Amino acid sequence: MKKFAILLPLIAGILWGSVGVFVRKLTAAGMSNYTILSTRVLGAAILLLIGILVYNKSLLKIKIKDVWIFIGCGVIAMLGLNYCYNEAINSLTISLAAVLRSLSPVFVMFIAAIVFKEKITKKKIVCTIIAFLGCFLVSGILESNGLRWSGFGILVGILAAVFYALYSILSKLAMERNYSVFTTIFYSVLFMGIVLIPFTDWHTVAYFAAAEPSKNVAFMILHSLCSSVLPYVVYTFSLNFVDAGSTSIVAAAGEPSAAMLFGIVFFTEIPSILGVIGLVITIIGITLLSAPQRENNNI
Repeated sequence: MKKFAILLPLIAGILWGSVGVFVRKLTAAGMSNYTILSTRVLGAAILLLIGILVYNKSLLKIKIKDVWIFIGCGVIAMLGLNYCYNEAINSLTISLAAVLRSLSPVFVMFIAAIVFKEKITKKKIVCTIIAFLGCFLVSGILESNGLRWSGFGILVGILAAVFYALYSILSKLAMERNYSVFTTIFYSVLFMGIVLIPFTDWHTVAYFAAAEPSKNVAFMILHSLCSSVLPYVVYTFSLNFVDAGSTSIVAAAGEPSAAMLFGIVFFTEIPSILGVIGLVITIIGITLLSAPQRENNNI
């Protein structure tokens, strides 16, 4: 199993990279961003609840004094992340939206410096510059071939990375208080789903489900599984065999690469040579930034 364990975070990255396919189809079906998010996270909450009840009911236990962490994870960080990412997907190419979101380690670095007093080294600054240079190339700003990009899309894509970083910080606080990653994910999606209920267009959801019941209901379930359940389960399981640094690097590299491939296959979003080079540069920057730091490293 250990020989193939490194493939698990790659699978997680591929699953996260598939989000754009679901968002584009549901948007085309007339669903608003809030409605897409609501169906995703409520479906995920139900699936996670079933899994936790079967696996270990004690994972549902949380302390009242820690509720604010899960509300922050779900209502602020996860909602902000998913809302901005969905907007980016509909404003940019899927690959560019994924690349922008993959910048989250950069913002984790800055937030961690404030919250956990972690040192910002020269190496981290150089890696950050490399990652942003790659994003600049992927954006298509230097090209005149009609590549799909917009200032608004880039802004919300970067905001998605910021909220992703905030989620990482808050979930780290939850783990420091001995909560399982599944406990954190479940309550995050649950609180997020509860907040979204009043903004959900249930008529559109019912119409979409009734149009082709078996196909469309299965599609929405698959959306929840691929976006909010399976990647976290696979990613977490991989930590039993692969160190956290390597796991995060493989997942971070897999997501934008998979997103670019999905964009090509489903939406004919053919990347330019500069776009591919930019993707590689961004992955290199994020990989170096996510790599475990050596002790007594003065760089």
